[in-house]
Amino acid sequence: MAAPRISFEFFPPKTLDASFRLWETTRMLAPLRPDFVSVTYGAGGTTRQLTHEVVTTIGREFGLNVAAHLTCVDASRAQTLEIADSYAKAGVREIVALRGDPPKGQGRFSARADGFAHSLELIAALKETGNFTLRVGAYPERHPEAGDDDADIAWLKRKFEAGADSAITQFFFEAETFLRFRDKAEKAGIDGTKILPGIIPIENWQGIRRFAQATGAAVPGWMDDAFAKAERDGREQLLATALCTELCDALMDEGVPALHFYTLNRAHMTRDVCYALGVTPQVALQKVA
Repeated sequence: MAAPRISFEFFPPKTLDASFRLWETTRMLAPLRPDFVSVTYGAGGTTRQLTHEVVTTIGREFGLNVAAHLTCVDASRAQTLEIADSYAKAGVREIVALRGDPPKGQGRFSARADGFAHSLELIAALKETGNFTLRVGAYPERHPEAGDDDADIAWLKRKFEAGADSAITQFFFEAETFLRFRDKAEKAGIDGTKILPGIIPIENWQGIRRFAQATGAAVPGWMDDAFAKAERDGREQLLATALCTELCDALMDEGVPALHFYTLNRAHMTRDVCYALGVTPQVALQKVA
């Protein structure tokens, strides 16, 4: 079986120690030559400038194709398109276009009167510029604001109709979750190869479990039992690496060609899983005097 295409997600650091960890993570993963790496945008647009700095620095220093997250939150249409234009001028050619999470303390997203009302408007406006490959979010399990199980598929189809080139899913724990979603998407007329499964290596089970509860990802009971036993035996990392590799293998067996890893700015487990999948470092040849 051929090795999958891969991509990684990073988030902007807010402290000096976090900065060192991000750059070390990027240094370790860059030789795997991902299709792209994405850089997130904090809730409520809180990391707007940081995101811009990280995106441009990674592109310049590591030669990677960087996709900048861009949201509709707390900005006018003009401000949002100005940010997009600054990315284009910096050589950034990919954007992950999202509605975005509301600022802390606000229960639901509320669009500004002069802002984009939702992701469809943002996608269409960015598509019109002709400057970017556009990636969007997808939800293999029901989004907390979705009215029913079919709403997420219908909304995803509208994103592609608005100009999206591919979609990246929220993370999940069992391959069947993604495969069922892909099948439903294909029945709705969406090209399943354009949906990248979001994979989250489990560096800390309790932390990831809380993250899953906040995002609506179902947590299988057997995983609680497995990690409880692994913790007693001191084998959490071994279990986590095995489970992540098994999940990726199962997806690849079903014809999934590309995987997107939510690294949480930590490299070791993501790197180990990629190695197990046959993704190996590609060292650039240096000029010899």
